[in-house]
Amino acid sequence: MTLRCQPTASHFVNGQYLEDEAGTPIDVIYPATGEVVARVHSATPAVIDAALESARAAQAEWASWTGTERGRVLRRASDIIRDRNRDLSVLETYDTGKPLQETLVADATSGADALEYFGGLAGSLTGEHIQLGDDFIYTVREPLGVCVGIGAWNYPTQIACWKASPALACGNAMVFKPSETTPLCALKVAEIMIEAGAPVGLFNVVQGLGDVGAALVTDPRVDKVSLTGSVPTGRKVYAAAAGEMKHVTMELGGKSPLIVFDDADIEDAVGGAILGNFYSSGQVCSNGTRVFVQKGIKEAFLTRLKERLATAVIGDPMDEATSFGPMVSQRQLEIVEGYIAKGVEEGARLVSGGNRVQRDGFFLEPTVFADVTDGMTIAREEIFGPVMAVLDFEDEDEVITRANDTAFGLAAGVFTRDLTRGHRVIGKLEAGSCWINTYNLAPVEAPFGGVKQSGVGRENSKAAIEHYSQLKSVYVAMGKVDAPF
Repeated sequence: MTLRCQPTASHFVNGQYLEDEAGTPIDVIYPATGEVVARVHSATPAVIDAALESARAAQAEWASWTGTERGRVLRRASDIIRDRNRDLSVLETYDTGKPLQETLVADATSGADALEYFGGLAGSLTGEHIQLGDDFIYTVREPLGVCVGIGAWNYPTQIACWKASPALACGNAMVFKPSETTPLCALKVAEIMIEAGAPVGLFNVVQGLGDVGAALVTDPRVDKVSLTGSVPTGRKVYAAAAGEMKHVTMELGGKSPLIVFDDADIEDAVGGAILGNFYSSGQVCSNGTRVFVQKGIKEAFLTRLKERLATAVIGDPMDEATSFGPMVSQRQLEIVEGYIAKGVEEGARLVSGGNRVQRDGFFLEPTVFADVTDGMTIAREEIFGPVMAVLDFEDEDEVITRANDTAFGLAAGVFTRDLTRGHRVIGKLEAGSCWINTYNLAPVEAPFGGVKQSGVGRENSKAAIEHYSQLKSVYVAMGKVDAPF
């Protein structure tokens, strides 16, 4: 099959596509059919070396440009992505299986937003002056050097841009390794960066499994590592980077609480729960998969939820009428089916779904469990699929304690008409990215990231600049030196 906007080789290094068939072949499977639609090869040591060397050379040139000049390139790249949004969205749908209805508005466009935002910010990245009598200090914001980005499979275009945009705005270069499950989209971002005027080698893409990631993370030429992935992977990468004293950003998993009080607008709360559990077939790290519903409205909430789930259009992701697509892979489908079986086994009430959809591909019905208790596996572990766990609660103090009883801390949401309570509850929840009366909106202007085991550092917003740059402090003495001898 020939895909629209298909990359022409496995890697993008030093400003051009690069193939090395000595690397392990990796099939790209279209989740809607199970069909192999492309094949890439894992990066060999020679490819990794070429990517890092070209990044190091390009970074020295790029850092000499003014911030405004760098920003101009990022903004041009943003414009190109917007102009080609449909082609890039089609590629994203083949890569991930997400419905075109979704990718047209949430994937390449989000990447373009990041490039535009950080492009606009690049010229404003300055230090400060500190007067100390006649003496003074000035600070200089400097790039880190070569950054490595390691992506997840759920948002391949967006994640590539979320990591590259602040890195490049600060004067760094980046070598990006996409997930082996969704390797295609980042290649088009690299191609567009060159078209926008970036120096060759500034943004390279190499494919591979964990061994390639490990080689990049531990290479002495790398100054910073940014990972989006699971907590177990994050621990390994964080430890490896720490051994080399590298800067890190870790955007990891979650088991986030979404709290619905009995005064909430039920229609809005159900909509928020759908966004927080079934968008991208539930494959979103910030999903609010523990939905705590106050007992007084529990059955009304479940009834309306079931009615709205019945209107989901499950089918061909290329049909823009389709609103719910397949899981990303056979393996992920089987993992989620295992959690569904565990939920039934442990006594949760299956309200809706729970079965494979009888068609080609990796389709699973949107699934809702009620009467879930805090100790159940489906309430403790990240499932990363379309499975919602609904838990009852009585009062505010109780639900706050239970919501925080987790090793994760990525996200949290509250639905209530009482905004005083909304702010009060959010203030007590241990989570980095929170919402009141909505869920899972992630504009580039807002910092994104977690606490506890859900991560280190922040992506997006001005906060990301701190994670892709370092400050040099210069003390200037205007008088004589006073020394004791």
